[in-house]
Amino acid sequence: MVKNDQTAQNLRSAYAGESMAYQRYIAWGEKAKEEGFENVALLFKAIANAEQVHAGNHFRAHENKDGGFLVAGGGEFGYGSTSENLVGAIAGEEGEIEQMYPAYSLVAKEQGESDAVRSFHYSLEAEQIHAKLYREAKEHVDKGEDIELEYVSICQVCGHTVVDGVPEKCPVCGEPSSKFRKFTK
Repeated sequence: MVKNDQTAQNLRSAYAGESMAYQRYIAWGEKAKEEGFENVALLFKAIANAEQVHAGNHFRAHENKDGGFLVAGGGEFGYGSTSENLVGAIAGEEGEIEQMYPAYSLVAKEQGESDAVRSFHYSLEAEQIHAKLYREAKEHVDKGEDIELEYVSICQVCGHTVVDGVPEKCPVCGEPSSKFRKFTK
């Protein structure tokens, strides 16, 4: 339950941003598949699910603030080549890592909003992994190669993302491996 208007506004903004990221990554994954980058497409699809998990966490942390709101959310726009789309994905993730989530977390901590603090923490941890994976994918795509992976696993509680594995226990939220969803081709 959120008590403070600024944290509520930040949760709505984060919800909007993560919701848009979900939609972008689905579209960009389809483009990667069209261009023959099946594994990059799989990566986009899996990370889209992580963004969906984040949006759901932000929405639930906002549970008691109902009504209509005009919600601003930052997001990368454009539908280019897979390489160009990866530039957008990297920029979006880095913006969340360097600006959005650190600021939102500080406000939520200062206001004693534990649900929001947890939700922002889960997202920040996953976004760092996403940025790294997208950078690696871009390096390969720019050489005309697909990335090498068999599957991607996403924790359905916090969005933690793992390539070609599932931990016994999520290192971010502590949930068991049964809470991970596996994405394969």
